Amino acid sequence: MTQDQLPLLECRDLVAGYAGPVIGPVSFSLWAGEVVGLYGCNGAGKSTLLGAITGATRIFSGEVRRRPDVRVAHHRQRPVRMGELPLSGSELLRLTGAPAAQAPGFLQSLLPVRLDRLSGGQLQLMQTWSCLGSQAGLVLLDEPTNNLDPAAMQALAAMLKRDAARRAVLLVSHEGEFLNAACDRVIRLTP
Repeated sequence: MTQDQLPLLECRDLVAGYAGPVIGPVSFSLWAGEVVGLYGCNGAGKSTLLGAITGATRIFSGEVRRRPDVRVAHHRQRPVRMGELPLSGSELLRLTGAPAAQAPGFLQSLLPVRLDRLSGGQLQLMQTWSCLGSQAGLVLLDEPTNNLDPAAMQALAAMLKRDAARRAVLLVSHEGEFLNAACDRVIRLTP
């Protein structure tokens, strides 16, 4: 079997957490071209699952397999506020390898603006695009709908579909309607 025939990410009977297990066992595969949502109530382990994939949380049993040639971009639930670093949107995209010229039209006017001067929703969309527009084959998005109004959620859904064939996206949200509309499938987690 060649690498192209393997999933980008596979979790098998994964049990993960911090001092003790928070989630699991969970099993799923993620393939190139897929947008998969993680849905569940507070405390169900959605962010913990992303942490297990990135190595930030402890794996008690089971396994996480990532195809070796795949780069990962991770947008955390509470991204760093860039107030201490006077970066513009263009500079952020340059740092992450996301071409500014390919940013969606609604972000173009925000590219010269310092990140600490953007609204919460504008910053969320800029940081999400910095992951989606990068060369990462696997994009992990933790609560990308935070701070977004309905129009911005539609813009996010369009961003997820853009160039979707070249990557896989695993995203966490409490917005069930958004996940059902924007994702190819949704994994429901329970505590």
